[in-house]
Amino acid sequence: MIVGKKLALRGITLLGVLFSVLLLVVVTLGATGLSDNMLKAIVSDQLRELRTSLAQTIRDPLELEKVLEQRRNQLYDFYGLDEPWYNRLPDLIIRVLSLDLGSARNLKSFSGSSKVSDIVLERLPNTILLVTTALIISGLLGLYFGVKLAIKAGTKFDRFFSYLSSISYALPTWWLGIIFILLLAFQLRIFPPTGMYSSPPPSDNLLKFLDLLWHASLPILTLVVASIGGWIYSVRTMVLNVAQEDFVTLGRAKGLKESTIMKRYIIRVAAPPILTGLILGLAGSLGGAILTETVFGWPGMGRLYYDAILALDENVIIALTFLFTLIYIIARFILEALYMVLDPRVRY
Repeated sequence: MIVGKKLALRGITLLGVLFSVLLLVVVTLGATGLSDNMLKAIVSDQLRELRTSLAQTIRDPLELEKVLEQRRNQLYDFYGLDEPWYNRLPDLIIRVLSLDLGSARNLKSFSGSSKVSDIVLERLPNTILLVTTALIISGLLGLYFGVKLAIKAGTKFDRFFSYLSSISYALPTWWLGIIFILLLAFQLRIFPPTGMYSSPPPSDNLLKFLDLLWHASLPILTLVVASIGGWIYSVRTMVLNVAQEDFVTLGRAKGLKESTIMKRYIIRVAAPPILTGLILGLAGSLGGAILTETVFGWPGMGRLYYDAILALDENVIIALTFLFTLIYIIARFILEALYMVLDPRVRY
């Protein structure tokens, strides 16, 4: 009963976080005038294209301006620019909260759909294949080597991998990606430099899947190399700190096996912060890696966010912000439940 009340309270609190983030996005886009400027820029581009096309058929300048003015009024009404931002954007927030993501103003999916849901669902599997896979590999390797380093703290093995972890953590992912492209793609010609498939892609499903893995190998390698150092160092630090606690010393004084001490006294106590990093990392990975996906030309969620900003498509920006926040909140709620399983003290 106590656990249920605690989880319910935490769920309500996290929903408040979700609403606050969306409200902050609305205020930022609206009060700063960014939303109006974005939409006015879109209207100006459309009118400029219309002027170019109509100038070939309408020779009278006054008639041309009259037609353009009518079209401008129609576009202002369509985009809601005839109303203040605080009347226009809250309606968008309500639709987003009800999962009615609407349509993008400029962006389209690869199949030609302008629905935000179609655009996002088309990009999400690409990000899971690339960023989430790289995170899982980095997390598992970081967990394995981090525990090994903590056990052998102070040895040459520990110092060597600690130096490598520091170097890995300091490397910018986008810079490392460019270096790998120059070395492994252009010099050694082991991997393709960009894209998801060869041009033209293989027609056979199996060959097409293998071609996809071949194109994904280089960006996955880049993400793993750039992130594994942080995982190794953080796991090592957490395990090492727990290993120095008094209850671990007491367990050794009782004559318990080192494997028992490691599993019951050290790993279980260090598990919550490690699990926090892993689950929040997995949630964050669904948002993609903007710079890495841009460098490798990978059409994932991060690249979609980048394209939405360049295209000034506020519908997609707000929808993506909502989705990323919703994923984070779900991950936080899962963590709350797991904490109560791993550490009963959390319940109280």
